[in-house]
Amino acid sequence: MIMIKNKKKPIILDNPVINMFRYNIGIVAVLLIMCIIISFATNKFLTAANVVSVLRQISINTYIALGMTLIIILGHIDLSVGAIVAMSGTLTVGFIVNQGLPISAAILLGILIGVVTGFVSGFVVSHFRVPAFIITMAMMNIASGIAYVYSGGQSTRITDDFFAEIGTGYLFEVIPLPVVYMVFLIAIVSFLLNKTKFGTYVYAIGGNRESASLSGVPIKRIEIIVFTLSGFLSAFAGLVLCSRMYSGQPSVGNGYELDAIAACVLGGTSMSGGKGRISGTVFGAMVIGIISNGLNLIGVSSYWQLIIKGLIIACAVLLDVQKGKIRNLKKKKAVNNN
Repeated sequence: MIMIKNKKKPIILDNPVINMFRYNIGIVAVLLIMCIIISFATNKFLTAANVVSVLRQISINTYIALGMTLIIILGHIDLSVGAIVAMSGTLTVGFIVNQGLPISAAILLGILIGVVTGFVSGFVVSHFRVPAFIITMAMMNIASGIAYVYSGGQSTRITDDFFAEIGTGYLFEVIPLPVVYMVFLIAIVSFLLNKTKFGTYVYAIGGNRESASLSGVPIKRIEIIVFTLSGFLSAFAGLVLCSRMYSGQPSVGNGYELDAIAACVLGGTSMSGGKGRISGTVFGAMVIGIISNGLNLIGVSSYWQLIIKGLIIACAVLLDVQKGKIRNLKKKKAVNNN
């Protein structure tokens, strides 16, 4: 928001780009500091090839984190997203290679399976009031089990050029297609969350479920839609990922839910619900991607990377809790002063 003084009255210019950086100034500063440190540690970091590689890696986590952001704003959590990535990707490749289905039909069927998985989680959470943590953990095991049972625990190789182009192609021979999908999905989800009644309902439910119910918000329907959307985004991530790897692998989604949660929390999405921004999640995904890329370039073991990511999530959650306490204290003081 830019204020311009005028003799009559101030003119307010609403610049979305400036607002985006203003709302995410903390995570942007962390991002810049990380880039400077890593660029000094290795001269390979700022090369064009590595920048493209980072963007491609970030895209997968971003697809998943977009859906996770909506779920966390609702006040829930989804642990099944990584398993849906593996299940949808493995089944899609298997339908093409083993069952001989046309590529378009296999892709639609693979994504539909992810959508149904998300729908089932949302339906159980909304209608039976089962904690999302429990039902999505169950769905995680079910989805992972389906992927392993179908594939026999083995990778399924695919060499079709059209299918490979989905995850490895370029727009205008410059921009990787996964990055194009990422930008498109960010725009769509941001619009839904910030410019529609659906987004207003999501924030209302996460902020105060009882008040939202008394106000006539269709809580059950919104919860089902959000979990279904998360299932779709995870399934789409599985499609792009197996296309990039030229194979369907049942173990590929391990830990993806942690990266998605980390991106959301680092981006300012409150684990208690009712607060979060898509722009923050995108910056959070960038931080996670750059950490992984930078540590790989420096030669840090993948085992240590897990420890570092875990510490980042823990610190982000603790920071979120402290920010919540500060906000509550400010509210109490404001009430007392009035």
